[in-house]
Amino acid sequence: MTFPITVCARIFTAEDLEVIRSVILMRDTNRAQISREVCRRLGWLKPDGGLKEMSCRVALLRLHRLDLIELPPPLKRNGNGANHIKFTVASNPGNPITEDLSTLGPIELVRVIQRKQSRFWNELIQRHHYLGYTPLPGAQIRYLICNKNGILLGAIGFSASAWAVRPRDNFIGWTKEQRISHLHLVVNNSRFLILPWVHVKNLASKVLSQCAKQLPNDWQTSYGYIPVLLETFVEKERFEGTCYKAANWCHVGLTQGRGKTGQKNECKVPVKDIYLYPLSKNFREILTRPD
Repeated sequence: MTFPITVCARIFTAEDLEVIRSVILMRDTNRAQISREVCRRLGWLKPDGGLKEMSCRVALLRLHRLDLIELPPPLKRNGNGANHIKFTVASNPGNPITEDLSTLGPIELVRVIQRKQSRFWNELIQRHHYLGYTPLPGAQIRYLICNKNGILLGAIGFSASAWAVRPRDNFIGWTKEQRISHLHLVVNNSRFLILPWVHVKNLASKVLSQCAKQLPNDWQTSYGYIPVLLETFVEKERFEGTCYKAANWCHVGLTQGRGKTGQKNECKVPVKDIYLYPLSKNFREILTRPD
């Protein structure tokens, strides 16, 4: 294999692989300990100075599957997948909600923090979202959508942005080096669910507008920096993107339908519309500034 290679938005040299192998050879180390030590040795840090441990774990697993390294067996089976989600009464379909948005009352975005909330969010997405549940990549924030009386209306999640998307990158106008440096300032709206029995006109666009106001502060509280741009991908054959348009998101183009495998077209996925929403007026200046 030709080096350097890019895995999980990080460039690995042959020397990096030797460092990783030396960490793996340390006695009595498990995968979690390996990822933390690799972060320390390679200086793989989040903007707030913490170890970028989850991204490192994913990268190590991919390097393992490419036969470039050999990880020790996992200590326990991964319980984060959709197969481990059990449906409960709490996510059962409810009575139709057809009120006007004005009578529904103020919309509240309840931050998912507790483990019980996290399990419930996962359950809602797996049961009622057409894509189902998969763990969100990288830094993330999730909300349950309720009204002032605590009536559940939906769920929404934000996570790490896509590594490279030509229409988005052309819209920003950054170089590859600038993208590598500032990609963490772009956040992806990776899941958005209005529950199937909720039929309230303009609710979805209202939620998106409220997220744009609340998310920057919540993100700064969690990760120590404020994102400047939101992105999302809307499956073209399934949805028209009406709520994003109503919330003033900007349509910048289409994906190429290749998925994560990229250039050789091994993985065909549906073509999606790309929408962006600036959280800062000078987002281009911020995303294209030198390190």
